[in-house]
Amino acid sequence: MGARIDHDDELAEHHEINVTPFIDVMLVLLIIFMVAAPLATVDIKVDLPAASATPEDRPDDPLWLTLAEDHSLTLGETPVADGGPAGGPG
Repeated sequence: MGARIDHDDELAEHHEINVTPFIDVMLVLLIIFMVAAPLATVDIKVDLPAASATPEDRPDDPLWLTLAEDHSLTLGETPVADGGPAGGPG
């Protein structure tokens, strides 16, 4: 906040924002990013093998696996049996 002294000796507030420091900081950041951006891209030659597998077709209908509150599983409309201690509720 600044004050302006007029001829009649009254102090009036000066309501202007000095944006010069803000513009200076933005220009410095712009230069830093312009210099750093090309350095961030690294070209590494990678020799990947070619894929020989054929992609599988996607099914028309999705497969839904539902976990109920009582920890029972349903695959589509078919309930799934308990798989034992490793796969069931315990």
